[in-house]
Amino acid sequence: MITSTSADTTPIDVVVRERHCVASDIDEFTLARPGSGALPAWEPGAHIDLLLSDALVRQYSLCSDPGDPSTYRIAVLREPHGRGGSARAHEMLRVGAHISIRPPRNHFPLVRALGYVFVAGGIGITPMMPLVAAAARGGRPWRLVYTGRDDASMPYARELRERYGDSVTLHHSTRDGRFDLASDLAGSSPGTAVYACGPRSLIAAAEAACAGLEAVDVFAERFTAADLRGADSRAFELSLAVSGLTLSVPARRSILEVAEASGVVALSSCREGTCGTCETGVVSGEVDHRDSVLTPQERAENESMMICVSRCAGERLVLEL
Repeated sequence: MITSTSADTTPIDVVVRERHCVASDIDEFTLARPGSGALPAWEPGAHIDLLLSDALVRQYSLCSDPGDPSTYRIAVLREPHGRGGSARAHEMLRVGAHISIRPPRNHFPLVRALGYVFVAGGIGITPMMPLVAAAARGGRPWRLVYTGRDDASMPYARELRERYGDSVTLHHSTRDGRFDLASDLAGSSPGTAVYACGPRSLIAAAEAACAGLEAVDVFAERFTAADLRGADSRAFELSLAVSGLTLSVPARRSILEVAEASGVVALSSCREGTCGTCETGVVSGEVDHRDSVLTPQERAENESMMICVSRCAGERLVLEL
């Protein structure tokens, strides 16, 4: 199970110190404590929860320097046809505005590997910024493939190229067509860790390209939920070790919904299995993992699950709730 950067979920009041447009429809926001003082420490790959209202919470990757505890930096793509979170963030986060966040959590950490390939699409570059910097400091071979429609849609592209030179490949799809990840990754040597973040199609292409490669692992940060259409769901018994309750989870309801209806307080956010907020420890029972957070190894360990989407693979599940 991945250990989050911080187990504390107590909201933190921050103020927007700076705001800059870094690409088409993408603004960068610098957050700090209202007075002075350090923010909670974090490691590359971490994200924060932005509490836009009681019912509207969104996750954004930290793209600043973990060595600077005075500020957090995030970049937000305004999506006019999204679920409203990015538009609300662009409206609320004016310089001087106060907002609450939850401390950083990390489900996308830099693992030990013999080498790294980072694959980013558009706004998917945000978690890659500190990951690339950490890999560069570590001295292991690494490279970044960064794709987007054009220069205007690719934040930090010039900054990355100026800092890292030929270790960064920039690809414009409107000019050069779709990037051939299968060919690019075909020569990856055993022990390579491939990190992918961006559109679902980009992540799927990276996973497919590495499926037949020996000892090449893919780690993905997803912005959209996995496609669960056609997934088999059946009722099962749920026991909550901390609350002492035994509940029935119907086929068409999630563990999170059933727990909340019974008065159990469970932290949650996206309710789509993408953010990791509702991760809950498993005491016993086999889990049918349906999230987009845990790695294959973590799923096999069966130590935790995302209760907003994952279910029991058998008849009974016991959780640390």
